[in-house]
Amino acid sequence: MDLEYGPEYNDFREEVRSFVKANEGVNLLGKSLRSSERVEWQQKLIDNGYFARSTPKEYGGFGGDIDILKSRIIAEEFAKSPIPKPLGGQGIQMLVPTLLELGTEEQKQAYVKPTLRGEIIWCQGYSEPNSGSDLASLQTKGELDGDEWVINGQKIWTSTAKFAQMCFCLVRTEPDAPKHQGISYLLIPMDTPGIEIRPIMQMTGDADFNEVFFTDVRIPATNIVGERGEGWKVANATLTHERGSLADPDVMMNRLYALIDLMKSETIDGERVIDKPAFRDRLLRVQGKVLAQQANALRLLSSSINKGQDTTMARFITKLIGTELRHELEGLAIDAMGEMGTLYEDSPHLRDSGSWQMSYMYFLGLIIGGGTNQIQKNIISERALGMPKEPKIPGA
Repeated sequence: MDLEYGPEYNDFREEVRSFVKANEGVNLLGKSLRSSERVEWQQKLIDNGYFARSTPKEYGGFGGDIDILKSRIIAEEFAKSPIPKPLGGQGIQMLVPTLLELGTEEQKQAYVKPTLRGEIIWCQGYSEPNSGSDLASLQTKGELDGDEWVINGQKIWTSTAKFAQMCFCLVRTEPDAPKHQGISYLLIPMDTPGIEIRPIMQMTGDADFNEVFFTDVRIPATNIVGERGEGWKVANATLTHERGSLADPDVMMNRLYALIDLMKSETIDGERVIDKPAFRDRLLRVQGKVLAQQANALRLLSSSINKGQDTTMARFITKLIGTELRHELEGLAIDAMGEMGTLYEDSPHLRDSGSWQMSYMYFLGLIIGGGTNQIQKNIISERALGMPKEPKIPGA
């Protein structure tokens, strides 16, 4: 079996390698998300076709054809290098594809390009204190008053809210409709009067999550995606992209390379950790799972060409397996560092600025966040495998 990509793709790989090598000196550590340096780098990646490759030019993308193999080559070559990766996040990975599919022309023109460039940071207003796994039970209200929506309520676990400029938010606009049919999908500027943000400290030592309170918040009536009361349909489009982004297989490959380098440099009794059979066996198990995730990612990429291909379950698998695998991978790195793996914060002996410890705890949280993995298993078993639904406890 010949698995070579062929001359055209070999030439393209050399092109990507040349770009990566020429830009290995670019360092964006410590730069804020909306800094001019990050925006310029993001635009450079777009201009060269290494990001937003198939997004139309009129919306700020490269405007190229969908080519699965070229996308795979870009991901592989970027993963091998310390070169800064393209920005991701909720706006780029979740809202942009939603707007391209369901947004108005005005919304696409206003939001897609600055979001891709990193000029607008978005947060997601979905979960509420009493609406997590049962998201459709949300109670934040939106009432139409003339040409404005008036929003009152509370969201929680809102990632990046404290420095986001915009929020895509689910609110109940039809209080008398069945719960799945009374929701609308609104775009809310975060500097609107009446919004209060309270950071939530988490076990990583950071405060990535926030509580957000809305008190008589007024936004234009045109800031709705899709039809009034049909926000659940729009939300599910967004959730499909979210599940594929919470454990990005390309980022995982980059972390695998970093793990291998770490295990080559750390020693036990003068012997490299990677040469210890117990550690090497664990590494090979992780590597096999990462390669399987890469194959699943190719399945998702192919769906952009094979329009009839249903990849819903493949995205559930990405979230389910990917978050658990990242937790396993980061945990192996901590074990490989031995006692140094227990260090946190400002210890002078901290390895890689504590990124392994932070990611280990962060992905433990993501096993719960974005739809718990227990719920993901139920969905996969019921919808993909045809197994009986989980029994309902009377009165629960």
